[in-house]
Amino acid sequence: MSPAKQYSYDVAYLKMATEWAKLSYCKRRQVGALIVKDKMIISDGYNGTPSGFENICEDDEGLTKWYVLHAEANAITKVAHSTQSAEGASLYVTLSPCKECSKLILQTGIKRVVYSRKYRDSSGVDFLKETGVEVVYIDQESF
Repeated sequence: MSPAKQYSYDVAYLKMATEWAKLSYCKRRQVGALIVKDKMIISDGYNGTPSGFENICEDDEGLTKWYVLHAEANAITKVAHSTQSAEGASLYVTLSPCKECSKLILQTGIKRVVYSRKYRDSSGVDFLKETGVEVVYIDQESF
C-alpha cells in the first residue's frame, strides 16, 4: 500500500476511534481504540469500568478509580474472548499507550500502533519502539 493510501486509512480509523471514545462514561478523559487486521476491525474498546461495575470512572475527588480499564486493554480482552487473533494487527488509539497497555500490546502480537494524542509519560511508546512495534503519531489537529 502506498504511504498516502496508508495515511488515509490511518486517519479514517483514528476518526472512528475518536467516535468510539465518546461512548466512555469517564469524565476526565475519554479514550477509544480499534484493532484492525487485513483492513477489518476485529475489536474495539473504550476506557471504562469492568463489566458489572457501575459506570462511574472517577472517585469523589475526581481521580480515576484504580480498576478502570484502558481502551486498549478493553479491545485486547474483547479480541481474546473471540475467535480472532490480533497477531500482526494494527491498534488505533486516541491516546498514546501507557506502560501497562504497552506490555499487553506486545504480548498480543500487535505489530503497529497509531495514536492521535500524546500522554504525558512516553515510556509506553518508548517500550513499544524498543521492542520493534511500529509506532505512528498523527496529531488529531491534522484531521
